[in-house]
Amino acid sequence: MSKIDTIKKIEVAALSDLTVGIGQKVNVDGEEIALFKQKDGSVKAIQNSCPHKGGPLSEGIVSGEHVFCPLHDWKINVNDGQVQAPDVGCVKKYKVDVEEELIYIYL
Repeated sequence: MSKIDTIKKIEVAALSDLTVGIGQKVNVDGEEIALFKQKDGSVKAIQNSCPHKGGPLSEGIVSGEHVFCPLHDWKINVNDGQVQAPDVGCVKKYKVDVEEELIYIYL
């Protein structure tokens, strides 16, 4: 079985459940994921655990395309999951679709 055969599209929230600038945590198949609605209406999804000390990113301060970990202020890009310098690391990012006001994540 190829990797493409194992990808699942899962409904996780309604677009109206999210507010620009405020993260939301969802649990999907045992994975904790942070959702972020952008000013343009798009939604980004990344792992909800900072690579530094496991801080809950969905509770962090959001500034544009970045979220700041609430524990130690690490800055993480919600588009690609990359930690910003001078810190290093990354978090898993998830493909997201918004269809008819529903948010889907691919696992």
